[in-house]
Amino acid sequence: MANEDRGGWEDRSGRSGELPLRERKKRATRQRISDVATGLFVARGFDEVTVAEVARAAEVSAMTVFNYFPRKEDLFLDRIPEAVEMFAGAVRHRAPGEGPLAALRALALRLLDERHPLGGVDDDFPHFWRVVIASPALRARAREGVEELEEAVARAFAETAPEFADPVLAAALTVAAYRTVYVTAARRLLAGEAADEVAAGHRVRVCAAFDALEAVFAPPSGTSLDG
Repeated sequence: MANEDRGGWEDRSGRSGELPLRERKKRATRQRISDVATGLFVARGFDEVTVAEVARAAEVSAMTVFNYFPRKEDLFLDRIPEAVEMFAGAVRHRAPGEGPLAALRALALRLLDERHPLGGVDDDFPHFWRVVIASPALRARAREGVEELEEAVARAFAETAPEFADPVLAAALTVAAYRTVYVTAARRLLAGEAADEVAAGHRVRVCAAFDALEAVFAPPSGTSLDG
């Protein structure tokens, strides 16, 4: 999910300069629209800014804005697709012999270490969350995003993790655990704690959450995945 400094898409290969010129221009346009929109939303509140105003400030048409962001809410919560891709991808593309929960734990800790917006800890995040909290539309979209993430992880479990007899339940518990840890960090940041102080506790809680999940889904002693 975006914040005012890091909204939009990233080339996670780190090789954006090798993309075709047309794709680089599209990403630059999307980033500019996202940055302009976020600045307006932070300054005035999400519900007080129209898409037309965003378009004028970004020097594009309203149609162009909707080409990149189908819903107004997606201008601010623009990292929902990235979250879905990242977390489901971590399950699907994990290393041989690595369990799905281990892959998700590693991803969560990497995002924290990188101070990625999806990692939950950064000094800039309170500005972002205050805008979300103040807008019923953004809060509703955030809940939808959690549901989309849960559904994507459930599909990835079902396709690649036969150890989960009930992948829907496994995904629901996994996403709920991470959401709880993420929200706890957000609340601490909103209360005025520095990111460096929050990060240490966040790491402990991420590990505790995945330890608990591993214990819940560990096969009973003496059994195997083959029964």
